[in-house]
Amino acid sequence: MLRNLIIITISFLLLTLNANAGSDGEISLKNKEPKKIKDCFEKLNRATFAFNQGVDKAIIKPLAKSYRDLPDPVQRGTSNAVKNLSNLITIPNNVLQGDIKSAMINTARLAVNTTLGLLGTIDVANKMGFPKYEKEDYGQTLAVWGVGPGCYIVLPVLGPSTIRDTAGSFANVMGGDPWYNASVHGNNEFLSEGLYIASKAISGIDFRANNIESFDNLEKNSIDFYASVKSLYLQDRENKINNNQRGNIEVLYKDEEDWEEIDSK
Repeated sequence: MLRNLIIITISFLLLTLNANAGSDGEISLKNKEPKKIKDCFEKLNRATFAFNQGVDKAIIKPLAKSYRDLPDPVQRGTSNAVKNLSNLITIPNNVLQGDIKSAMINTARLAVNTTLGLLGTIDVANKMGFPKYEKEDYGQTLAVWGVGPGCYIVLPVLGPSTIRDTAGSFANVMGGDPWYNASVHGNNEFLSEGLYIASKAISGIDFRANNIESFDNLEKNSIDFYASVKSLYLQDRENKINNNQRGNIEVLYKDEEDWEEIDSK
């Protein structure tokens, strides 16, 4: 039971840490905020947010800095591999959202990168001209199905979320993630819980390493860091749910394609 709890926790880690920042950290919010989402537990959320900052400074950020000392090809290969694994969540959500074309493209992408790309360490599909990869998750699928976001919440260690996205994150690891099922419940000699945990931890560290300066500048330049992260997270989720059809919002993608700079027009 304890091991499963650890797996679930690490699976959440940084999946909900989707505050947005550009490479220079100069961030301006939209003049028009996304649909109003209530911060029903603001006092508790702010306390949890402060706790998470402590965890980040004491553990996650130092690990991310050490990761950045690795040779660039190692970092690039690791980033490609964890991105390739994320297809295992994206593909079923493409299907659930009725986007069969994207599901087929991403299935081909997964097959090509896993085989020709040496287990995903080389993004062969990108070199072959596949369409730009867009991640999907169960929180996005619930939104497409008409489920409202519920209240904004900040989860211990896990970061900003909503009631809907938290439920979607549970779906990722409670039967909805083939990588989780094969590693934890599968009877094979190659995949194990330890490998699953390591892949999720590396994914989070890779993401954090790509955005150390961005996050530092966001914190430095924010009058209310908590409010900035909340607003940017909610904008990011709205953009992803709408499949990035933003109208007048320009989004500049970094390598991880999760950390975005939102500029007002």
